[in-house]
Amino acid sequence: MGGVEPGGDGPDAAHRPPDGLDDVTVEALGKLSEALETVERVRGHLYSVHQLVGMADFSLDAAVSLFMQAGHTETAERIERELIGRNVLPGRWTFQVVEEFDDGYYAEFREIEREARMRLAGGRRHLYEAGLKERRRTHGRPGHEARPGREEESTPPAEPDDRPGRPE
Repeated sequence: MGGVEPGGDGPDAAHRPPDGLDDVTVEALGKLSEALETVERVRGHLYSVHQLVGMADFSLDAAVSLFMQAGHTETAERIERELIGRNVLPGRWTFQVVEEFDDGYYAEFREIEREARMRLAGGRRHLYEAGLKERRRTHGRPGHEARPGREEESTPPAEPDDRPGRPE
């Protein structure tokens, strides 16, 4: 991964591996971070489920009202009795599912990821991605700067980049 001198054309200090941190550990931290990002998406989906089930439950009120107006009392009463306010899992509404996920699996996952970063990389985040960026960007080309505010360091290459699969 190799460090870059401060002020040089590379990642800032927060995105350079500490001295002595090997590439395999950087990759392992990257995989752990990627897994946490996936769990963050899962958490977002749980909140979507929470909101969608709530909207569906409130929509049932209108359905009950319309069934009553149409004279379908039995259907309306069954919806009121069996669906409105029903638990989605035994003993749980969706807010309780979200809370259990947040306080259990999600909290433990975040803590383990944070602890690993603190212990192994001094708390630095996205070291693997920063290394990928260094390897994949076209050094010296506008739009490929190592970090924000470094546009003035970029100069167009003398010849077009003709590597296969690279946009011009």
